[in-house]
Amino acid sequence: MKHYLTIFILFLLISTQLSAQFFDDSKIPQTDNLVMAGKKAITLLGTQVNVGEKAPDFTVVNENFTPVQLSDFSNHIILISVVPSLDTGVCSLQTKRFNEEVTNFSKDIVMLTISNDLPFAQKRFCKVENIDKLKVLSDSVWRDFGSKYGLLIKDMGLLTRAIFIIDKQGKITYKELVANISNHPNYDKALAALAELSKAKVESPKAVAPEKQQGDLQVNTKAKSLAQPLIKNSAVSAHK
Repeated sequence: MKHYLTIFILFLLISTQLSAQFFDDSKIPQTDNLVMAGKKAITLLGTQVNVGEKAPDFTVVNENFTPVQLSDFSNHIILISVVPSLDTGVCSLQTKRFNEEVTNFSKDIVMLTISNDLPFAQKRFCKVENIDKLKVLSDSVWRDFGSKYGLLIKDMGLLTRAIFIIDKQGKITYKELVANISNHPNYDKALAALAELSKAKVESPKAVAPEKQQGDLQVNTKAKSLAQPLIKNSAVSAHK
């Protein structure tokens, strides 16, 4: 047991050192004037993504430090709820809200909560708060998600509050960077966008109905044209 713990601690230390080297502020994009922390503007590190773009794949970890990638949820509609820390009031409420809302959608919709909390803390939070319907994942090991989506808060080591929706083709269809990290996201707007996307996916097969009707019409017309000589011949025979 002690040997396992030693290896695990070494893993954390090495991961932290590599992460620190990777996130040299001078080597990655920085964005200002998008988000506030109270009355103070903060700088976001990483590459900003926009609606209509292909969602970058990323790697985070679950409660067991097992790597999880965005591509693991291919062929699903994905809502990503991003929070600075689960141990704060707004982040806790945000996670609880989406944990409740996910039951209102079909199984082809996946909801993820991502923060930079350590997996230990996330596991404890989920157990205490009964978070069992969405997946809570950590970007604390490699900061891969935060850097690829432009969400890392400079000098804080946290992710800024945000919501993303990604369709089954892997395209970003919705994005909200909450203007002040102390505020809630617009739940109603995000859920409405998710419902509309889900509805569009469900109803898309109905679009072929007019073509089917047109095909039926063509078949009926052809059948009538073939029947005309038979009717005419019958009429001639009856006259004789």
